[in-house]
Amino acid sequence: MIEITEGPIDHAALTERVRSNLAGAVCVFLGTTREVTGDRRTLTLEYEAYAPMARRRLEAIEAQARERWPLIDAAIVHRLGRVGPGEISVVVAVSSPHRAAAFEACQWIMDTLKQDVPIWKKERYADGTDEWVHPGLCPKG
Repeated sequence: MIEITEGPIDHAALTERVRSNLAGAVCVFLGTTREVTGDRRTLTLEYEAYAPMARRRLEAIEAQARERWPLIDAAIVHRLGRVGPGEISVVVAVSSPHRAAAFEACQWIMDTLKQDVPIWKKERYADGTDEWVHPGLCPKG
């Protein structure tokens, strides 16, 4: 399940969506806006994308994950627009018969998404400056 949205993401609903009686593990990653990056206070993040292209890439990442790991289900939701401190910008949720596969798949999906999906992030800081962070160029973390 892939979604790109401009509204808040309901991580609890996504967790329930991937849960299954066949799964012994559910792994969920929430990407949230942190208030401080380095020594600068973040006011907001602003995400932009050409949604059809981003959706196609997310679908390909989900398909690759399903080939690599025995996933019962997977959900990837990314938010566009303005996202304030503490708010969720991305959720990756996977279920699998065993925890190792769930952990590995969840991390791989998030790392690959951040590297490959054409979603751009502008960080707006309290000092009045802003900075675009491009896919694949941002430091890990």
